[in-house]
Amino acid sequence: MSHTALIPSHRKPRRNASKTALRAGVAGGVLSTIAVAGAAGPAQAEPVTQTIEMPTITAGVSTTVAASAEATQQVALDLETQAHEEAAATTAAKDAKKAKAEAVRKAEAKKKAEAKAKAEAEAKAEAAERASRSAERTTLSTSSGSSSSGSSSTATTSYSSTATGTAASVVAFAQAQIGDAYVSGGTGPNSWDCSGLVQAAFRTVGVDLPRVSQSQSTAGTQVSLSNLQPGDILYWGGAGSAYHVGIYVGGGQFVGAQNSSTGVVQKSLDYDPPSGAVRVL
Repeated sequence: MSHTALIPSHRKPRRNASKTALRAGVAGGVLSTIAVAGAAGPAQAEPVTQTIEMPTITAGVSTTVAASAEATQQVALDLETQAHEEAAATTAAKDAKKAKAEAVRKAEAKKKAEAKAKAEAEAKAEAAERASRSAERTTLSTSSGSSSSGSSSTATTSYSSTATGTAASVVAFAQAQIGDAYVSGGTGPNSWDCSGLVQAAFRTVGVDLPRVSQSQSTAGTQVSLSNLQPGDILYWGGAGSAYHVGIYVGGGQFVGAQNSSTGVVQKSLDYDPPSGAVRVL
């Protein structure tokens, strides 16, 4: 017997080959599984969600944005105001043009109305004078009819005036028209009414008398019938309302455009005594 036969062996007992192979296969399978899991792990991992924080708008940026918005609004308001002003200016110009046209129309209408009123006033004055002359002619005709033949002869006696200066020119013009026709409204050269003859006679010496007898009866200084001088204007009716006028030529006689029956004649004051007289020269 060997001397080592009773000494226990410290070597591990030999394992069964089949068990060893089985264990090796199990271990290799586990390791393979772990390896496969490790390799596939990242691909099958869930995606990581990352939160990105946006930057916070600072107070300065807010102020800038607000200022920009305010400026934009102000520009819009300015444009709107300008549009209103332009529209108002256009309207005002149209109104001014319309007002000017209306003012011109009213001025023309007023001018026409004044001209019409003046023409009517002159026509009325002329009509009044004609009516007065008609009444005067009736009076003269009555006086002539009641006069005696001797008186008529005295009334038509001619007289050569001794007037001098401008009065002589007035008298000479009046006497030169004796025999001309009487026509209402006549101012010569061959037909006259009473005030037309007087006006034309004084115009020869540069004196411009009013046209109608009413105005001529107050055109100068009132004088007494007892203090007459050649060239004085005689009137019949009241001063300012006379219906007939003539020219005193001296010697108690006058020249006047009496009526359509007699025309321009020279008569004695006794033929039809005047109401008063005015002196212009």
